[in-house]
Amino acid sequence: MTAALIGFAILIALSLTGISLAFATLLVGFVGFWIVRGWGSALAMSGQQIGEMIINPNLVVVPIFVLMGELIRRARIADELFEFGDAIVGWLRGGLAMSTVLACGAFSAVCGSSIATAATMTKVAMPPMRQYGYHDSLSAGTIAAGGTLGILIPPSIPMVIYCIFAREDIGRMFIAGVVPGALMILTFMITIGIWVRFRPDFAPESTVMSWGHRIVAVKKTWAFVALFAVVLGGIYFGVFTPTEAASVGAIGAWVFAFARGTMRSGKEYLEVMGSAVGLSASIFAIASCALVFSQFVNVTGMPYAMLDLVNHWALSGTALVIAIGVLCVLLGMVFEALGILVLIVPMFLPTLQAQGVDLIWFGVIVIILIELGLITPPVGVNVFTVKAARPDLKLGDIFLGVGPFVIAMLVTAALILAFPDIAVGLPNLMR
Repeated sequence: MTAALIGFAILIALSLTGISLAFATLLVGFVGFWIVRGWGSALAMSGQQIGEMIINPNLVVVPIFVLMGELIRRARIADELFEFGDAIVGWLRGGLAMSTVLACGAFSAVCGSSIATAATMTKVAMPPMRQYGYHDSLSAGTIAAGGTLGILIPPSIPMVIYCIFAREDIGRMFIAGVVPGALMILTFMITIGIWVRFRPDFAPESTVMSWGHRIVAVKKTWAFVALFAVVLGGIYFGVFTPTEAASVGAIGAWVFAFARGTMRSGKEYLEVMGSAVGLSASIFAIASCALVFSQFVNVTGMPYAMLDLVNHWALSGTALVIAIGVLCVLLGMVFEALGILVLIVPMFLPTLQAQGVDLIWFGVIVIILIELGLITPPVGVNVFTVKAARPDLKLGDIFLGVGPFVIAMLVTAALILAFPDIAVGLPNLMR
């Protein structure tokens, strides 16, 4: 166990120097295994683990959903979702910020990427909020926090990676994210409502949209509703496997993009395919190299030492989940979402199974807590994404703006911890 702890310390140190997580986990895992078992064993183990991960059929869904997300952005569905949100809650004080949360949640449901959601919604929602006098902290903080919904509301790439490591059903995991995702959207909107009540200067009085404009805005969302219904409805009712649903969704996204005047030149196809391939390769590299590190951790006996500690301290399953959750929040200040998943799951999987913890429920809680890392320093990927999309924003304003949403995430996680059916109720009804 001591060797594993030293390995973790070295891995964190390397990550803080800016070395990519994929290379750092591969290096530490390979060298650590070499020291424990020898050069030949380390070489054979590394090649086997990377090879098995790359040819894992469950990973096929990753590049297809990534491609679907890229095509969705080309179809300009995000603008329509923002108009829809404005039609629903725009009449409230802070309504444009609430509209942004609704649009982020809906866009995430057909995109699957937090970074893509944050970048897209910054371009869509920031100009009108500035035009109507919203404070930059409220506007930018809402967009950065709303972008985190991309890894909770299915389809979600981190959920796929989690299921591969935890050996859980991807379809059930996707469905498990629906109700918690809706709950997160609700808590974000309540947070905005409380915020502007105490700081009315952060958001002006909203204007009421006519019923005619509301009906038009709602009608425009038919493309989103169709894609969402086909992808998640197909999985829930057993019509599609997740991979088949991703394929159908990608084709549907292409049809919408083509019908709206995009994806009609070779350059556009090269850009979309290049972006999808690049992101998919990055995900594959992190997941496969992390397997090498997890094998090093396993050979040191750390997972079973953790099980002994849990038994010695007589921790219940809930107490264990809370402890792991705290660790996820701390790691989120250093690592990105995928990095935390591939480190935490292999380490604690034997202990969680021994305690009888529902791994779908656990996965939802961990995903929410990992989301915190997307908006907390020093990494704060979504914060820096919003900053990159609008360089005139002050980084301090964005971090100040995400503070209330961090509390909202913790409240959501606590509710799911106390009432597990919020996460597992819907997947338990699946056919």
